[in-house]
Amino acid sequence: MYAQLEVAPAPKTKKGLHGTFFFNWGYHRDLYTNSTIRFLDRQTGNYDFTFYHARAKDQPDWNNFFKTAPTVPQYQVSAGYFFNDKHDLGIEISWNHLKYVVRDNQVLHMKGWIDDQYYDRDTLVTPEFVHLEHTNGNNYLMISLLKRYVLASSKNNKHKLSAVARLGGGALVPKTDSYIMGKHNDGPFRFSGWVVGTGAAIHYDFFQYFFLEPCIKESFAKYTDVKLYERGRAQHHFFSTQFILSAGFNIPTRRQS
Repeated sequence: MYAQLEVAPAPKTKKGLHGTFFFNWGYHRDLYTNSTIRFLDRQTGNYDFTFYHARAKDQPDWNNFFKTAPTVPQYQVSAGYFFNDKHDLGIEISWNHLKYVVRDNQVLHMKGWIDDQYYDRDTLVTPEFVHLEHTNGNNYLMISLLKRYVLASSKNNKHKLSAVARLGGGALVPKTDSYIMGKHNDGPFRFSGWVVGTGAAIHYDFFQYFFLEPCIKESFAKYTDVKLYERGRAQHHFFSTQFILSAGFNIPTRRQS
């Protein structure tokens, strides 16, 4: 009889997470393109008019930086995960707290109706007439895909310099402060539109667990339902550029049997 041959069991493959979780926090300055802004209320008011090429600015609120809450200035916070051993692909959820203020006392072309009177002319827009700002704020809640390219690394891998590209989208969640012909409204926080954006960053990891990241981010924000007061609403869209400096930490995951 032939001896019975025993087949050795296949080696167990290691499963589990091979990547790295991360968390970061930073601050930024922002630039905005001009915007066409429509104001309308045909239920509790009697107007529907549009301003063209309205200029806006950010509001960094860096005065008394160390004496106020860290969420008062324009900040961003994000958390995410880089997949696999290469850590070259990732996903991120971020909250970008921008502030958007339409400049007062602009001369803007105005077209539309107020109390059944039609306007089509250049108009000085004083804060007593109309004032609009998203200062608590012009918030971007986004999910982004990440792609990392390693540029340089130390022999012990404790220092690494990378380029990171971002592409994502999400919701606008502003708290809008407005004055419309004497009527004031502040808030609440609410979903008011959508945003898409892309970004490029230099990512410096040091001692494996910490990193710094300067980033430029370009976004397109489309406000479809800005709450003013009662039934008053506004609609507008613009591009924004963010100059962000953030710091964070990495949480590597270990392979599990």
